[in-house]
Amino acid sequence: MAFTIKEIAKSLSARVEGDLSIQLSGPAQPESAGADSLALAMDPKFLETLTASKARAAIVPEGTDWRALGLEAAIFAPHPRYVLSGVNQIFAHAIEAPVGIHPTAFVDPSAVIGEKASIGAFVFIGAKAKIGRNARVLSHVSVAENAKIGDDCLLYNGVRIGARVTIGDRFIAQPNAVIGGDGFSFVSPEPGAVDAARAGQQPEPGAVQKHGFARTNSLGAVSIGDDVEIGASSTIDRGTIADTTVGDGTKMDNLVMLGHNVQVGAHCLLCAQVGVGGSSVVADRVILGGQVGVADHVNIGTNVVAAGKSGISSNVPPNRFIMGNPAIKAEANVESYKAYRRLPKLVAKVDALQKQVSKLLGKD
Repeated sequence: MAFTIKEIAKSLSARVEGDLSIQLSGPAQPESAGADSLALAMDPKFLETLTASKARAAIVPEGTDWRALGLEAAIFAPHPRYVLSGVNQIFAHAIEAPVGIHPTAFVDPSAVIGEKASIGAFVFIGAKAKIGRNARVLSHVSVAENAKIGDDCLLYNGVRIGARVTIGDRFIAQPNAVIGGDGFSFVSPEPGAVDAARAGQQPEPGAVQKHGFARTNSLGAVSIGDDVEIGASSTIDRGTIADTTVGDGTKMDNLVMLGHNVQVGAHCLLCAQVGVGGSSVVADRVILGGQVGVADHVNIGTNVVAAGKSGISSNVPPNRFIMGNPAIKAEANVESYKAYRRLPKLVAKVDALQKQVSKLLGKD
């Protein structure tokens, strides 16, 4: 579907100049943009490539002389990344999800399916489950008994929603996400190495775990707010007694894992391969970079940003930028790393000084 540049600018609430009637079929990188493409040149470094392309219209930074670039029209981007988000929504590819229940789907007679919902092929909807209005549930999804999912949700192929899970409106789960699996909670019948480690002690010599581990069943569920997105193959375990919770507007990347009883606040970003240990609390507006690991029973304050691969093993106050393992303030981590890089030279100097001292002592 094509849109005029006027329609695009209006949708983006952005300023536009030039020929507003130009029809555009989709966005493109500046160097490969065609005559019917909207060239994305929000970064000044891409402006020069426009002159070699066939682009007639582009999104450019404020103050750009777009006519000198050979363009016929331009949209101005005060916040480039946000504008890109809007552009991709305008030209988004429609998902094939016709309203109704596919003949191969199984929907328990006690389940409630909202108006204009789409239930795809080989979907399973369990007893007393509730699916909201305008839901799109794609193929091979399973929704267990007593689960409740709000309006306008989108469950991609292979998503698993466990029993008693409660999810708000406009929820998106990417393929193979699992929400409401059993928590990883086991305990030894007698005190062992784990108990010693928790107490900050070394295991007793000869200590042997004789009787394996007893399972602690997860009686809680998972409760998720509105406007939450879960990435592909991510998992959220249900709580041991109370629910594991995720606040409104939080977004999780692929392969993220939340343990049992975890509480994640509103409008957080959890990047790929983040792992949060059981009973930890992540406050509002926290950003955890890729592969960040959070130990169990840790509290992370509001507005904390953790750089990728940080290891968080103790409480973090609000409004901190941290990195490293163990994670500390970013500036302290940088200074520590600088000192670490100087260690080989320092060791060489100490060796040289030691040799000099040895010679002096030998002369005495």
